[in-house]
Amino acid sequence: MTLTKKIGYAIATVFVVIQFIRPTRNSGEAEGQNFIATKYTVPADVHSILKQSCYDCHSNRTHYPWYASIQPIGWWIQYSHVNEGKGELNFSEFATYSDKRAKHKMEEIGDEIKEGGMPLSSYTFMHSDAKLSPEQSKAIMDWAASTGAAIHVEKNPDDK
Repeated sequence: MTLTKKIGYAIATVFVVIQFIRPTRNSGEAEGQNFIATKYTVPADVHSILKQSCYDCHSNRTHYPWYASIQPIGWWIQYSHVNEGKGELNFSEFATYSDKRAKHKMEEIGDEIKEGGMPLSSYTFMHSDAKLSPEQSKAIMDWAASTGAAIHVEKNPDDK
């Protein structure tokens, strides 16, 4: 057997074996008791945009495409998109955020949309329906700005 065939068999074996090493899926409830709308007003149009463009990475419920079952693609989706996205912002747990954190997250939402950082291009490449139109971007930025402005954060006397 040639070295090339041995390498090919080794690669194929590794590929088959890694198919059995799967990450835990994000299959919770997207709009449970700590969902953002339980504490803050989310207009219907904004809710629809968030659901279509943000929930897969920023909620407790992800709708996985078929190719997420193929490793290492599934690992990349789970760890680089879903887990990292939920760690930054989780609409399913937003009602548990302190006022200071919620206000800051609203500012970040507006900034990310304004700068074109969200949704990620690596996500919209395969989910073209998640791309935001200028009108959708404006709706989210306006909502984030008005919601953030309405959140009252107590000033700590030690803060300068």
